[in-house]
Amino acid sequence: MIRVALTTATLLASVSLAATATARPMTPEDVARLEGVGQVAIAPDGSRIAYTTSRLPDITEGEENGATRSELSVAWAPDNARQFLPLDVNPGSVEFSPDGRMISFLWAKGEEKRSVWGIPVDGGAQRKLAEVRDSAVRQYAWSPDGATLYLLTGAEEDKAREKAKKAGFNAVVYEEEETMNRLFAAAVGEEPDAAPRAIPLTGYVSEVHILPDGRNAVVKSAPSPRVDDSYTSMRVNVIDLATGAVKAVVATPGKLGDVEISPDGRQLSLIAGVDQHDPADTTLHLADVATGAFRALNPEAAEATVDAAWLDDGRLAAVIHVGARSLLRVYKPDGTVDHEHEGGELILTGVETAGGKIAVRANSPQHPTELFVWEGGAFQRWTKHNPWLSEITFGRQSAVTYTARDGQQIEGVLIEPVGGAPRGGAPLIMNVHGGPEAHESNGWQTAYSKPGQVAAGQGYAVFLPNYRGSTGYGVAFAKQHQGDYAGKEFDDIVDAKRHFVTQGIADPDRVGITGGSYGGFASAWGATYYSEEYAASVMFVGISNNVSKFGTTDIPNEMYLVHERKWPWEEWDHLMERSPITHVGKAETPILIMHGADDTRVDPSQSYELYRHIKTRKPETPVRLVLYPGEGHGNQRATSRYDYNLRMMEWFDTYLKTGNRKAALPAPRPALPEGTTGAEAKKED
Repeated sequence: MIRVALTTATLLASVSLAATATARPMTPEDVARLEGVGQVAIAPDGSRIAYTTSRLPDITEGEENGATRSELSVAWAPDNARQFLPLDVNPGSVEFSPDGRMISFLWAKGEEKRSVWGIPVDGGAQRKLAEVRDSAVRQYAWSPDGATLYLLTGAEEDKAREKAKKAGFNAVVYEEEETMNRLFAAAVGEEPDAAPRAIPLTGYVSEVHILPDGRNAVVKSAPSPRVDDSYTSMRVNVIDLATGAVKAVVATPGKLGDVEISPDGRQLSLIAGVDQHDPADTTLHLADVATGAFRALNPEAAEATVDAAWLDDGRLAAVIHVGARSLLRVYKPDGTVDHEHEGGELILTGVETAGGKIAVRANSPQHPTELFVWEGGAFQRWTKHNPWLSEITFGRQSAVTYTARDGQQIEGVLIEPVGGAPRGGAPLIMNVHGGPEAHESNGWQTAYSKPGQVAAGQGYAVFLPNYRGSTGYGVAFAKQHQGDYAGKEFDDIVDAKRHFVTQGIADPDRVGITGGSYGGFASAWGATYYSEEYAASVMFVGISNNVSKFGTTDIPNEMYLVHERKWPWEEWDHLMERSPITHVGKAETPILIMHGADDTRVDPSQSYELYRHIKTRKPETPVRLVLYPGEGHGNQRATSRYDYNLRMMEWFDTYLKTGNRKAALPAPRPALPEGTTGAEAKKED
């Protein structure tokens, strides 16, 4: 017994030493190859789960640049799955047919337009199920009997307009040449229906769900395709599938998110805003299909509903975020709570149900999104992507609450440097989310624009604050930022800095800030108005001038309704006072400004303005503007994301880690490791 114990101890010590020897920090190259679970669908009998794995081309290994692609797999049990389609198939909108014998998906084969395809679950090749030959299918839904596929497509091609474009008459008339979607019913057979039946629609329909009776449908409709209308005027309509006539309207007054139909077809669940000034669709509602009458289930709760799905017995499963944590809640058919289960270390982000099975998408501080199934009183992990993460040494991560200057409690997520903060504090990066109607959870927090564990491995602490205006803490908290651009919301971030300095986590002279969109606004504000607080800033698709932003954005009404609550002409001076360009005279913070050249949400001119003001008025302050051609409000292609991550970390290494605000600018283009797509090969000696 003694000898066995000694041998076991020796083996454990050897394993521990080996793990320590192979442990390493996370790198930008690791971020470039991350993959995770995307869509999830459960077979009607609950026997299997189809899911997609989403990944970008790994350009650090020489793969061709591109956007995110998906691969379809089917799982029967934990760690028991197989790939179901050839790698050249990029499936979207994965569903099971009503009889469970086929998995359907959207795909554009070669030069063809996107159509509905299917692959038998018991073997066989994929085949096209339905199409509209003159337009790509944008969304689809099965009839309950599986005999019909309903296809939502774009407008019919305007051949005369296309001919004029080819001749050079390609002028665009802004907001006057919008087209509406169309709905078709296609019979399912051995070959695609050559003449699907058109169904008239009212408004711009972006989503369709078929009711259990097979005669009616629930659609999400807005007055136009404009993003502003999708935020402020989206409503649920119940329509007759024979005529397209609207039979009932669920007139929720604010933003509208997930919509699901109960098994008996009598009720809808909706995640929506409680009023037109609610910043986000985070409140769960139940609606009567026959009349459109609706009621909110949790309007006063300090939480956010992020997804929901009906169980076969008429109960409703919902993913709830309470601040930085999550839980699964099950409601009875009448809307009362049946039971709930804490996510623990998991952050649940989506839920699917069928055949008595509840599956969730979830991440944690140690891994991106994976598939879990609720069974045996616990969340059982079914998939394991990114096995190399076992090599990574992670910084300790936790939810932290602190008190702002006016007494308001603010929560956020802290990632400590690997090995902990040194005496005197570590360089700290404030990573500020956009919206501001969003929130950070204590889960996976590393991405191309989020320094996360890459920074932790390089000796930084990272804090992700859920400042005033964030979701997850109730509607009242989310509304606290309204009418107060850059006020208490960004003061909260400075107060976080002071908290962490007091705690010995942060070096007061080495605190930086980064974020995108509204987080980019915070980063610009931090580099100008609050320049004395921040040693470096990285601003992404951010706001610098609240007056010109209104005139160049695609969401002017949303800005008025849920953010400022006043029109610009009611407060010109106030808007300029709360604009970073007004405070450039104080700008001594080195700032890297990055923007998608085709951004329609926050026009690139916002970045141009701040760059030009700093460059002209404060020429001694390091500033750089980087534009990404073909990218919009966030980078989508692999090269753009990798390049962003390299530049962000290089900027912080140059100015924040050193605490030297006057350091020379880094080279205009970051060095790419050998083997990376686009990198120059090393010359032979």
